[in-house]
This record gives sequence, C-alpha cells and structure tokens, in this order.
Amino acid sequence: MKKYFLASALIASLIGSVPDTSAQTTLVNPILTGFYPDPSIVKVGTDYYLVNSTFSYFPGLPIMHSKDLKNWKQIGNVIDRPEQMDFMGERLTRGLFAPGISYNKGTFYVTCTDIDHDGNFVVTAKNPAGPWSNPVKIPQVKGIDPSIYFDESTGKAYIIYNSDAPDRKPLYSGHRTIRMYEFDPVKLTVIGEEKQLVNGGVDLSKKPVWIEGPHIMKRNGWYYLYAAEGGTSVNHSEVILRSKDVWGPYVPFEGNPILTQRGLPSDRKDPITSAGHAQFVDGPDGKMYCIFLAVRPYEGDYYNTGRETFIAPITWQNDWPMIEHGEKAIAYSYPVDYKEVKQKGALPQSGNFAYTLTFDKGLDPALLFMRTHDKNTYSLSKKDGLTLKLKPETVMEMGNPAFIGKRQQHLNSIAETELTFNPKSDKEKAGLIVLQDEGHFYFLCKSQSQGKDMLQLYKSVPREKTMELLTEIPLDARAGKVGFRIASQGDTYSFYTSTDAKNWTLLKDKVDGKFLSTKVSGGFIGCVYGMYATSSGEPTTNTASFQHLKYQGNDSMLKQ
Repeated sequence: MKKYFLASALIASLIGSVPDTSAQTTLVNPILTGFYPDPSIVKVGTDYYLVNSTFSYFPGLPIMHSKDLKNWKQIGNVIDRPEQMDFMGERLTRGLFAPGISYNKGTFYVTCTDIDHDGNFVVTAKNPAGPWSNPVKIPQVKGIDPSIYFDESTGKAYIIYNSDAPDRKPLYSGHRTIRMYEFDPVKLTVIGEEKQLVNGGVDLSKKPVWIEGPHIMKRNGWYYLYAAEGGTSVNHSEVILRSKDVWGPYVPFEGNPILTQRGLPSDRKDPITSAGHAQFVDGPDGKMYCIFLAVRPYEGDYYNTGRETFIAPITWQNDWPMIEHGEKAIAYSYPVDYKEVKQKGALPQSGNFAYTLTFDKGLDPALLFMRTHDKNTYSLSKKDGLTLKLKPETVMEMGNPAFIGKRQQHLNSIAETELTFNPKSDKEKAGLIVLQDEGHFYFLCKSQSQGKDMLQLYKSVPREKTMELLTEIPLDARAGKVGFRIASQGDTYSFYTSTDAKNWTLLKDKVDGKFLSTKVSGGFIGCVYGMYATSSGEPTTNTASFQHLKYQGNDSMLKQ
C-alpha cells in the first residue's frame, strides 16, 4: 500500500497537476470514500467540480476539483463563514441536504436546503474555491434538493426540486412531486408560476416513494428529467423521463430504473448497495459518466462509513441512457481510455491510503467542526500542534463543543493522535473519539478518577446525554504525551494507548461497531474520528494539545 504523508499546510500551498504518460487509467470506486453523500457535479472546460452534503457539520458543502474524474482535491467549502450560516441547535443529521452545483457565463451556483431553518437557498462564486456569497433564500421553492438547469438553446434558466404531493394531500407515505420554476440567475429569484412535472414517480399506480434529487439535461433535442426514487436506503434507484419541451409532459423510460442494486443477492461478496441520487457528466474522453451515492455495508444494511460517492459509465440506446450495468452489480473499478491527471498536494480519496495531518500552518479544509466555527477556541503551532480550549459543551448536546474531526473512509481503518493534557478534575476529558452522532460514539480519553490520572474508554448512552465507562487504567505520573489509537474492522472497533509513541497497549478489543452504524443510529451521516476536549458542563481555562492526526485505511475491495 502506498503511503502519503502530507501536512495539511501543503493543501493550500501546492497547486497544479501532473499528467500521467499512459493513455489508459482505472476509475476506482468509491471515488470519494467515507461520508460524501448526495454528489452533484459540473464540468467547466476541462475541469470538474463536485459538491456533497454535510448536514450540520461545519464548514459545509466541500468543493472538490478534478481533471480526470478519478483524482480529487478539495479546494474549499461553500459554507465556510459563520456569517453565511450556522447550525446551532440542530442535530448533526439535519442541516444541509443535497446541494446542486451549476455554472453559467462565468458564475458558479450552488443551491441547497437548510432543512430546519432557512429552507432553500442559492449561493454564487466566480471562483469555485471561494469565497462564496452569503445565501439568498428562495422562499417560493418549497421542498428539498433544488438544482438549476441552464438551457443553452434558449438562454433561460430553471430551478427544479422535490416538493409535496398535489394540494398537500399525499395518497400514501412518501408520495412526493417534482416541480419547477423559471429562474432569474442575476436577481436569484423565481419567475412566473410553479409547474408540477412529475407526480409520485415513474408510475403513480405503483405508489413510488421519495422522488427526489432531480436534474434536467438536454441531448439530441430531448430534455431529460432524472431523479432518485425509492428512498435513500436499500430500495434506492435512479429513474429517467424525457420530453421535447422543458416544461413537459415527461414520459418515463420503459427500462427504468436506470440504476439500482436492490434486486441483487444479499450474500454477494463485497456488496455495494443503496445506489441512486445520480448526476450525468461528460468525461475527458467525450463519453458520458454518472456520479451517484451508494454504500458499502459490512453485513446486511450495516455500514459506518456513510453514503459515499461512486462513478460508472453510461451507455445510450435509442436516446435512452443506462448506467452500466443497470441492475447488475456496480464494479469497484472501470478502465477508461484517457490519461490520468494527478493533483499536487491532494490528500488521497479513493483506494487504500495513509497520511498524517499536522497543524503548524493550518487546518485541512476537509476537517469538520460541529455546527459552526469559532477560531477563538483553538490555536495552531509547530511545537504544540492543535491546542483545544476545553469547553463545557459535550458532543451529546447540540452546540459547538471543542471537537475537530475527519471522516472514517474505510471499513478497516486506523486513526491515531498524540495528546498533551493535564486534567484538573474528573470532569475534564480529552482524547480521540469515533462518533456517528450525538447519541452514538466511543470516547478514548485521558481524565482523572479520585485525583489520579487515568486512561478511560466511554460508550455513549443514546437519548440520555450520558456516557458509561467501559474500562480504565491508571496512568503513570511520569507519563508526558499519551498516544491514542482507534482501529475499525467492519463491525468492531479496538482501542489502544501508548506512552512512548512506539509501543501500543490494547485497552479494549472488538467493541460493537454496529452501535455506530446508520441502521442503529438512524439519520444520514457517517462516522467521524475526532479530537475532542470537554469540561463536562463546568467552566475551565484548561487546554489539550494534539500533535497530529494519522489516518490509514485498507479495504480488500479497494484497488490502487
């Protein structure tokens, strides 16, 4: 396994691309491993830009850049200033749902839904790396998953989205519609009246559910409306309709769905499931490809890595598309006949990889805070790394605790950090956490018990905002820095500590990983490894310093 040791400071300072001399490469799935759901993509010249949902994590809506649809580099975040938006008081699985990215005449547009507060909005930028504008609300667009379609043949723009059933009277649970307004891309307002384009889904008589994530494209004189159907779990799919007029009527493809994994044997090796929420894009070779979300469960519908971003080629027959291979198993790799373009300074996102983040010159843009960003609660230096001020807030509440995390991107993964911290009471704790949401996490930390320093492992107690102590060991008073390691192996996690950064002691082996799965916790997010420090409700001036954050992942189905 190749290893990449990259300081986070390099991400901003190293720019450019290095073309491969080969004329053939292999697209490796997922192209974005870990919690990167609801992908939307746009091609501008020879550049690709991709955005994903982040729910109540901050900064929100990462912008990825690629030249080849394989190698991706995060160049910024759409929501990166608290003045734009914060998610205080919201559950981690709420916040921002399903962004859509588009481009027209020198301006990039991202539409999205703040599900509990601001509703649908649009932001713009001249440079996709940012800065992005403050959100402009679109109150007439009532629903979720908005995207903007620019019709080059007419010069008009449209905003299309998921909305309520006709007259807000659903015939069954999950009955939704697809609707559209004309859109003014300068004033960022809708024009005229809303029109319903799809009722329920492909066939209302079959009671289709959760038609959502719609996009429109034009090809060979046809307008294609395509959207997810069936809900974002194991029955997820992608369906398509077409019309000679952008306003319809839209006729469904007889071969729908064009993508799903729901009919495949449940006992197949290394399954990919829940595929849908797709968007089409022209590849560097002139052929069309589809990016979409799917998941990699380790058993049944149990997965901890969240919904990830995948890619597959599209074939066209009789002016209808089929995402290869339709209802056949999605492949973990696809050979393509064009050159690979690697990007300097990019953290690896697909395949098996390892890297170390240091904090002396900045935070990597992929790192996540909870709900907002408060620069006054941490500091960065070459000597101490990342220093967090202990805050009374805990991850069990819906505020902004002293937490900075990165996504778990593999079923088999290891996260490590080295901590300098002197607790002053049993309320003060700092260490490494693996977290699914407010009620589902394991916390490996340094704290005190009866006045003595201890290394402890806690498990959250869902819905009670408390933790139970699983195990603890005393810490030698002479110990300085303490190392923490959490290792995932599908449905288990193991926890290690070290006092010399070389020799690791197993604290607890093979703890239940299903507890951190989306199936158990509910919601739409994936696991995050986090550096976390709290004073558990009491004010303090104490701090905790994290020297680095190491990550490595190696999954058998992922090829370099």
